[in-house]
Amino acid sequence: MNILMISCTFPYPPTGGTQVRTFNLLKYLSKRHSITLVTQRESTVTDAEIAGLENCVDRLVIFERPPEPSTGIFQKIQRLGSFLQQGTPPSVLSHHSKEMQAWIDNVVQAGKYDVITCEHSVNEIYVRPDYQKQLRTVVDIHSSVYGSCLNQLATGTSENRLRDQINLPLLRRYEQNYCSKFSSIVVTTQEDKLQLPTFNADSKITVIPNGVDLVAFSYRNADPGGHRLIFIGAMDILANIDAVSFFSQEVLPKIQENYPDTTFEIVGANPVPEVLALTKQPGVIVTGRVPAMVEYLHKSTVCIVPMRTGFGIKNKTLEAMAAGVPIVASDRGLEGLAVDGDGTPLTALRANSPAEYVTAITQLFDHPQLRAELSFNGRALIEAEFTWDIAGLHYEQVCCG
Repeated sequence: MNILMISCTFPYPPTGGTQVRTFNLLKYLSKRHSITLVTQRESTVTDAEIAGLENCVDRLVIFERPPEPSTGIFQKIQRLGSFLQQGTPPSVLSHHSKEMQAWIDNVVQAGKYDVITCEHSVNEIYVRPDYQKQLRTVVDIHSSVYGSCLNQLATGTSENRLRDQINLPLLRRYEQNYCSKFSSIVVTTQEDKLQLPTFNADSKITVIPNGVDLVAFSYRNADPGGHRLIFIGAMDILANIDAVSFFSQEVLPKIQENYPDTTFEIVGANPVPEVLALTKQPGVIVTGRVPAMVEYLHKSTVCIVPMRTGFGIKNKTLEAMAAGVPIVASDRGLEGLAVDGDGTPLTALRANSPAEYVTAITQLFDHPQLRAELSFNGRALIEAEFTWDIAGLHYEQVCCG
């Protein structure tokens, strides 16, 4: 098949959630199909990175990313008015390129492709409703924007509560409208699948979780012991910023009362000033982007995934499990995973309040056998259910219809 994949996010190197999923799915599909990737280039994308991505697809088509919108109050009011009238969020419109749209329109009308996929819902804007008459249309949502906004309001983690209260019904309408354009919808967890049928009962929805590169995230050779905590992920994402801020301020000091040498390493690209400021607290280390995430995981005693918002399965959780690092995580951090309960091997410890985190981390610090159990069970779960070959096969089946 000839497959056209759309990703406004440049997916190489695959260092963030959206990039990792897009890159690994296109890499799998390219084994048996002709892949054209149309994407956008930010100023930080290098020629070497373009060359690396070109080696993974049959054709790479790149457009310049539109400039970031103004942050002035008048412009924000204008964007809200446009959202009310047109039904498309400003975050989606900001990625829209007229040149890229014209190119996609031309190749679809020319009948050059059998399938068009949108890698993340932000790319849905490029798929017109009448495309379904000419080819198969697939959207890989990653996570519901309506569900994420609803969750942020419910948990008190919203950056701007008034704005999100206004946006919530608009996002519901938006998802309801765009889902109707697609032959098939892909989500990463059962929770998102249950959310979306309320919008469009006729949509065919398939759950395809994320995967892990088992070579890149190899199983560690030994338990390092000690009191070294780690969080991994891009540090310019609201959900991650909230997670590390919450843990650093409300949990870590309580852990350090009994284990004063405890460190909390925040490992991931693009740390914002709010994250960098956390290094003023004893034991907090912010690394920024690192050459190999797995090396930092292997040296850590426990991986913390204290997410309080953000829907969808978490790459950070899967990668830490693959590396054999014991996990303490919230319900959000463990979304889409069976890790405890009757008949389920204990694979991670669950915590949602500061007291629960203290209890769980203390258990792991004090009991090497429990760390070994979670390490073994975590790797076994990833090998059985969460590889990119498994995810790629299922995605191929959706694309083929």
